[in-house]
Amino acid sequence: MSVTIYDIAKEAGVSIATVSRVFNNSNNVSEKSRTKILQLAKKMGYHPQAMAQGLARKKSKLISLIVPVMSNYFFMEVLEGIQEKIGDSDFDLNIYNVKLSDDIFEQVEYSVKRGMAEGYVIISVHFTEKQWNELKKYDVPITLVDEYSAEFDSVSVDSIDGAYNATQYFIEQGYQRIAMISALSRSKPTQDRVSGYKRALEDAGRFALSELIVAGDSTARDGFTEKNGYEAMIKLLSLPEHPDACFCNSDIQAIGAIKAMQDHGIYIPIIGYDDIQFSDFFGLSTMRQPMREMGEMAIEKILNRINNPGGKISHTVYAPELVLRSSTLSPAAMAEKSARFKEKNSGKPVLY
Repeated sequence: MSVTIYDIAKEAGVSIATVSRVFNNSNNVSEKSRTKILQLAKKMGYHPQAMAQGLARKKSKLISLIVPVMSNYFFMEVLEGIQEKIGDSDFDLNIYNVKLSDDIFEQVEYSVKRGMAEGYVIISVHFTEKQWNELKKYDVPITLVDEYSAEFDSVSVDSIDGAYNATQYFIEQGYQRIAMISALSRSKPTQDRVSGYKRALEDAGRFALSELIVAGDSTARDGFTEKNGYEAMIKLLSLPEHPDACFCNSDIQAIGAIKAMQDHGIYIPIIGYDDIQFSDFFGLSTMRQPMREMGEMAIEKILNRINNPGGKISHTVYAPELVLRSSTLSPAAMAEKSARFKEKNSGKPVLY
């Protein structure tokens, strides 16, 4: 049940008129009462603007996407699935882009509290369970993509399993010094992929060497950029003993890593993560995430939640698929390719 001004008044021990004056910014209220009422409203999950728009929200036929970086390649491909699926409904879509430089939770909370949409799909935003619980009190349909909370429907991919399988592939091919290009440690997908990488090595009776887990210094998009991948590979190639294979946290970082190898005339097998559209053109082996399907599933879940608010919460977790292309050539074939590019020294982009 949604909280009303009657609930606030009862809890505060004041009249409904007093509560109304506070929310209408009237001067005829003591500062002590104003502070008490506002604190209670926040605690109880009441937002006057959202409640005033309650009736309109039920008829808005609007779903809002909340996303941290609109230029993120992962988001753009998830969006394709979202647009395809929502086109079959009578709902419209709007996108709320949160700023990474500001408090992300405050921005998301503000958007949800406004109540402009009937439902919210929150993509690649990572909060603590306590923070997700804070959003639960606003009593609006929410579906998470690339994140999990017991409080909301969600769509995600098993990043731990994906990283494990990529690393295990290299182990089975006989590689010994398997590196990983990660990203900012605050990123949950990065945390999970590092965990999967380490677990695969440990299960094979090996140690995960800290010198072989690197990230670039660029922090834009949590490190999921070409520049970050380039910087990370430069660090790996600066080691006294190079790695002989590399698992990369994302395809876009792998593209930067390939450029770094090209610039140094050194090529090692590499596997990315995502399978974004142009990975095939680079011959990049990768762990494929069904991004389009994830977008479609997210819309299916949010529409179900809007129509059945009391239904059981559901979580869909996809298994990533290893897609092998020419970037994982055998050591002999890679050595031949490396020698050929050194000889040519063309300076052109490397298409594996």
